[in-house]
Amino acid sequence: MSEAAVIVYSEKKKAVLRRHPWVFSGAIKKVAGEPADGDIVTVRDEEGEFLARGYWNSHSAIRVRLLSWNQDEPLDERFWRERLQRAIQGRHVQNRLAEQGKPVAYRLVNAENDGLPGLVVDRYGDWLVIQALTLGIEVRKPLIVALLNELLAPVGIFERSDVDVRAKEGLPNRCGLLTGQEPPELIEIDENGRRFLVDVRGGHKTGFYLDQRENREIVGDWFRWDEYAAQREVLNAFAYTGGFAVYALGGLVRRVINVDSSAEALRLARRNIALNGYAINEEDFVEGDVFSVLRYWREEGRTFDLIILDPPKFAHSARQVESAARGYKDINLLACQLLKPGGMLVTFSCSGAISADLFQKIVFSAALDARCEAQIIRWLTQASDHPVALTFPEGAYLKGLLCRVWR
Repeated sequence: MSEAAVIVYSEKKKAVLRRHPWVFSGAIKKVAGEPADGDIVTVRDEEGEFLARGYWNSHSAIRVRLLSWNQDEPLDERFWRERLQRAIQGRHVQNRLAEQGKPVAYRLVNAENDGLPGLVVDRYGDWLVIQALTLGIEVRKPLIVALLNELLAPVGIFERSDVDVRAKEGLPNRCGLLTGQEPPELIEIDENGRRFLVDVRGGHKTGFYLDQRENREIVGDWFRWDEYAAQREVLNAFAYTGGFAVYALGGLVRRVINVDSSAEALRLARRNIALNGYAINEEDFVEGDVFSVLRYWREEGRTFDLIILDPPKFAHSARQVESAARGYKDINLLACQLLKPGGMLVTFSCSGAISADLFQKIVFSAALDARCEAQIIRWLTQASDHPVALTFPEGAYLKGLLCRVWR
């Protein structure tokens, strides 16, 4: 039986021709045939000309996730194997470290940006952790798991498909072992010579913020060249399990204060800091709402030499951009007011709906309201194992600024 055809309006086909991997419901004029959710469909224009092929989901606002623009390319097992191989080979630096026996952690497959919409695969030492974010990937999960076992022979593959986006695909959350051995309660990884314990079963995302690896190193390097590092006091807000703190302490700063709303995250932060040989001071771990804690310290007149803001996603959709912008402005305003003159602000947004341009304007507005002058020293983004397809600008979700602030 021939594939069902999805006919897009002529004025909407430009995005498909430009190889953007999403076809939204509003772009579709009609569907010829009755595809089951998860089936491969052909996308055509109103004249019947072939445009692309991908998998279908009637429950999602993104009706088709495109896989190929080659009419003669069969989307069979060979296709999925070759796409996985291409993604894995693209991480050759990290792969070499793994081959040398280091328990490294990195992203192996970055969904649309690796031509595999809806699939995320992260490596933590000898284990793989996957996220099936879409119905099309959920249907093909057994094949993908079999191919990953064939290509990489991990000790085990664990699933962390417990994300909000699955509900938009009509899917329940799933979390658990898919094949091989169950991962330990905590997996120890090596990141640029630093050691971290990671909870792949219940930690944020797949256990660790792998996308911040290179930014953490930038923070550590900043202090290595600072002759006054031993006098510096750092605030690590939204600290999670202490990633930025370990790097800052490696730069020999006097003190890093970690603030997070999760007692469990802070417990693991303590362990990670101790694991790297640094002394634990209980006063340096503050459990509480970051906004409230920073307001309290502002009223106390407390100041810091460097403040790191790595908050969770504030905007999950375009409808939340306005409220998210207020949140980002508020937290950056507080940070500006808490910095010593000439202090450094490292600030991030991981909200895909907040563009880099908008985020920079938000930070500018916060500095203006705080009556500060600020310089951008460096623009920051996600680590190199989280590539961004040129056809998919939405893939550049992590935006960051390293700023010097004067008051």
